[in-house]
Amino acid sequence: MLTAPIHDNEEARLQTLRNLNVLDTAAEERFDRITRLAKRLFSVSICLVSLVDENRQWFKSCQGLVASETPRDISFCGHAIHHEGPFVINDASKDERFSDNPLVTEAPHIRFYTGHPLTMPNGMRVGTLCIIDDKPREFSQDDRIALQDLAEMVVSELVSIQQTTLDQLTGISNRRGFEALANQAMATWDRNNVGSCLVFFDLDYFKEINDNHGHEAGDRALKAFANLLTQEFRDSDVIARFGGDEFLVLFCECNDGHVTFALERFKRALKKHNDASNEPFELAYSVGVASRKARQKLDVTQYLELADQEMYQVKARHHDAR
Repeated sequence: MLTAPIHDNEEARLQTLRNLNVLDTAAEERFDRITRLAKRLFSVSICLVSLVDENRQWFKSCQGLVASETPRDISFCGHAIHHEGPFVINDASKDERFSDNPLVTEAPHIRFYTGHPLTMPNGMRVGTLCIIDDKPREFSQDDRIALQDLAEMVVSELVSIQQTTLDQLTGISNRRGFEALANQAMATWDRNNVGSCLVFFDLDYFKEINDNHGHEAGDRALKAFANLLTQEFRDSDVIARFGGDEFLVLFCECNDGHVTFALERFKRALKKHNDASNEPFELAYSVGVASRKARQKLDVTQYLELADQEMYQVKARHHDAR
């Protein structure tokens, strides 16, 4: 079995994928409609919208297969993302790259596979629209064009999601994106009996930055703060601009010591940024922290309210001390 290579642009590709805010989210009719259509159009047993993550391929839409993901090292789609057009395997049992692959020798007994890469506007291929059957077959030029058209429809839907869940200024999740990811993360953590912490940041003196230095300076302040958050917190943490000058970080497996360590590390990073900055202002913030035990009856809205209340108490003390 031949494992698909990892190209030099993998880090940028994974960042593009994660910025879509779709991994581990619920099925959606907008994608299921396309995979149902493809399954019927090509008369195959399986059709997937497959997103190739670091160590897995995860299915945003799945027709004809029970699994929600499979390991990347045995995936066909891991190979397909290295091609500009459709990656066609007419008979996997006779292809030396795949003949001993467990997806071929065992269920679903793949014989025919074609995956068209899902190429985002920045050129990164985040996954495929793929069709699979347990019988060998040919794939004509007309078939290739039809699959390309359907793959472009999937890309359009992914871009639409990104535009509604991503903050355009900072490039991190917006409030809508945060709520979707937080709900999914909390459900996963509840199943694994894991608690979490929500950190609510508010930039101090942001109005003064805008008033004294202009709104472009205010935009630079927001982007710099967002960059610091993404650099200092983990890839697995949910990071978002909640609105205006408010930011959020949600992370799991936390305790008082971990929260203190994470916030102290961020504080040092922000000081280092301020010391090296040529801006006519310094970044400062107030922060509130709330925690949630596994399976606690506390939804995202209530969670946000708790962290928000903590943050405003801290912010009030900051202003009283001025």
